[in-house]
Amino acid sequence: MRLTFLGATQTVTGSKFLLRIDNKKILIDCGLFQGLKDLRLRNWAKFPIDPKEITAVVLTHAHIDHTGYLPVLIKNGFKGKVYCSQATRDLCAILLPDSGYLQEEEAKFMNKHGLTKHKPAVPLYTREDAERSLEQFRPVDFRKQLKLGEEIYMTLFPAGHILGASFVQFKCYGTTVLFSGDLGRPHDPIMLAPSVMQATDYLILESTYGNRLHVKMDPLDELSHIINHTVEREGTVVIPAFAVGRAQHLLYCMYQLRKHNRIPAIPIYLDSPMAKDATTIFRNYSDLHRLNADLSQKVCEVAIYINSRKESEALDLVTTPKIIISASGMLEGGRVLHHIKRFAPDAKNTIVFAGYQATGTRGADMINGKPHIKIFGETVPVQAQVQVLSNMSAHADYEEILDWLSHFNHPPRKVFITHGEPSAALSLKDKIAERYRWACVIPDYLQTEELI
Repeated sequence: MRLTFLGATQTVTGSKFLLRIDNKKILIDCGLFQGLKDLRLRNWAKFPIDPKEITAVVLTHAHIDHTGYLPVLIKNGFKGKVYCSQATRDLCAILLPDSGYLQEEEAKFMNKHGLTKHKPAVPLYTREDAERSLEQFRPVDFRKQLKLGEEIYMTLFPAGHILGASFVQFKCYGTTVLFSGDLGRPHDPIMLAPSVMQATDYLILESTYGNRLHVKMDPLDELSHIINHTVEREGTVVIPAFAVGRAQHLLYCMYQLRKHNRIPAIPIYLDSPMAKDATTIFRNYSDLHRLNADLSQKVCEVAIYINSRKESEALDLVTTPKIIISASGMLEGGRVLHHIKRFAPDAKNTIVFAGYQATGTRGADMINGKPHIKIFGETVPVQAQVQVLSNMSAHADYEEILDWLSHFNHPPRKVFITHGEPSAALSLKDKIAERYRWACVIPDYLQTEELI
């Protein structure tokens, strides 16, 4: 067996891992690179292996940094099956076409306004490409072993994080390889705790928060404080949020705040058709989260759903206090950019970030205090207050990761630290070495390791 790291190496995006077993080539995750330009250019470069040679793809979960390259892979010749949980498949049916649509719209805008060096600018893939890719999906039940080849077995285990997120385990000729994907949190108010895993020979482990602890603060306290102070200034609260996972968590928080009269009765808008669809799917999978059907219904009804672009544009004309939840979470695209352009220049408003912001994204620039950001080729001043919710992440922090590792009944032969900025990956490596004395490696891009 050989493992090649095609993404998520010392960065939190572009997750792709190629596992070679005999004549099989299995790609675990197929994500887009986001953030820094040098990373984004990898999306356009020739793929390191001919897609026609790949036997199968296995997805840990639906987020675009784990799935968003799939339409390109298929467009360039991959003919195999895409395995994932049923919920992941249903979410990909929303996320991937939306990703293609946004890329088409961005290319049109760049061409219309002459903002590109390419003549013409073209999308990486289209909505049609994304919809076509869904034909190759094959959902797999959790904890049901699937045979992929002679002595090659694959099993998915619930990972928490978001709906359908999975640990991917391979058993090959007596050797076990486990991919964590994105590791959820044990006490998330909505998602169930990650599965307890007790053994593996090789572990590919995420490290998004490998150098940080989540502040032990109730997000309801933070949100109520932010919202109330913004309303006192007669301002608007804009919350960029990932359509899958974070949007539903925020709706839950808004429901709790409304229920207990902790915030004024101002309108709450969910301006993301994708998030609306994801919320419907969330309601359909009550066995995968902590909310019963009645509570799920009430949480979903707390917001006013914005469907059309015209309705979205109308929100920016409303001057009275309101809350707008809109994608994307790192300000890399979507309707939220229009809201940021409208509300960021005014000091009475507040922009609230509820999740990790990758280096090089507009979100990272804003939380780092950058006074201006570029949106649609224009320089937008940031005068609004910028707040970061300290305990809303769906990723385990380093203490939660170490606690999850404590259930292993023997040390893995090697732990590969992935999906983290360099400082986070190095910090987690040191912490695992200190506490457990396990052998850890932080792989480089395109590095290959023999799994003996």
